Amino acid sequence: MTGRSCLLIIFLLVLLLAAAGCATLSVGNVSYSTGNLSVTIAGSGTPVDTGVQVRVYELDEFGQHELLTTGITTTLAGTENTVEIPLHLDPGRYKIYVYLTTDGQREAAVIRDIAV
Repeated sequence: MTGRSCLLIIFLLVLLLAAAGCATLSVGNVSYSTGNLSVTIAGSGTPVDTGVQVRVYELDEFGQHELLTTGITTTLAGTENTVEIPLHLDPGRYKIYVYLTTDGQREAAVIRDIAV
């Protein structure tokens, strides 16, 4: 293999990795305030319709109990998006499961602990 063909292969691999990184979504901070759960989502900057599903578990000394499941569909347009999901949480500790889907495919899933 010549030096030129090695450079071409490396260039194509870098291009492929860069393109793959642009297509993914990730969940950042999850917080609760005044009847809304705020979820920060990092996107590619290209508008994409995304489903945001949230499962909320209440935590106590003996474990966790599912409280509710809710979700919305939104269009993410920037590289950093904040999605507000209306729900009421009483004071306490919660485990929040966040799932992001695009075109029926799961893009990301995270678990966050919050206190209200």
